[in-house]
Amino acid sequence: MPVKPESAFAREYEFSEQTFQRLRRLVHVELGISLADSKRELVYRRLSRRLRALQLEDFESYLRLIEQRHPEELQNFCNAITTNLTAFFREHYHFDFLAQQLLPALERNNADTRRIRIWSAGCSSGEEPYSIAMVALETLGHLRDWNLRILATDIDSDVLEHARRGIYGGERLEKLDAARLLRWFRRVGRSRQYRVGQELRQLISFKSLNLIDPWPMKGPFDVIFCRNVVIYFDRRTQSDIVERMARLQRPGDHLILGHSESLLEVSARYRLIRQAIHRRLGP
Repeated sequence: MPVKPESAFAREYEFSEQTFQRLRRLVHVELGISLADSKRELVYRRLSRRLRALQLEDFESYLRLIEQRHPEELQNFCNAITTNLTAFFREHYHFDFLAQQLLPALERNNADTRRIRIWSAGCSSGEEPYSIAMVALETLGHLRDWNLRILATDIDSDVLEHARRGIYGGERLEKLDAARLLRWFRRVGRSRQYRVGQELRQLISFKSLNLIDPWPMKGPFDVIFCRNVVIYFDRRTQSDIVERMARLQRPGDHLILGHSESLLEVSARYRLIRQAIHRRLGP
């Protein structure tokens, strides 16, 4: 007897094509994210949990709640839809380039201001900005009187809270170099959990930010990490976000995207110099 696909089995809640299309529009309006048809099952699974938590009987009731912009549930909706896949030193060649090329150049070029600003846009649960901070202190730790700060932003309030706590299970640190684990982390009691050291934590400001909303920061940012983020937006939104980032950078500053992301037909404000690393053009 042939096995039915998952979508063919009876659902706990009715989930019509009309419901999915309304949710797609809401996701686009609130997050700027364009959901593909292939995300239908993912959306159903994630939002079904919200219906159970709220003890709602159907998606119509949930849609009304979101369309009325109930603030707490709107945040839960955003948290449920967004994807947070990350790791320490993910796409390691970006951190190698940061250590070997970008930071030494910034030490030379910013000697007058003694100021360095890096933005981790879409920081998820904190592994990326903490990785940046480790590289920054390992490379520029001798510059004690410099003003080095890392801004880390995300739309998901749950992962931001995780990032602020800076506590990670041993399994999240298995691929981390032993010397780095010893230097930058402290074991929590006798558990298998480790807390990021204060020296790293004090470099980073974690802030909530929806990239399609107004941005409060003024810049300029010497380096922006925005990896595996713009891929979720439609082309028009991608162009808008990259243009706004360009306004926060000067010619010669760098924008680092994910390995599967490209600025082709998105922006002419940057030039690709190597794997997903772009240099801001003038003026």
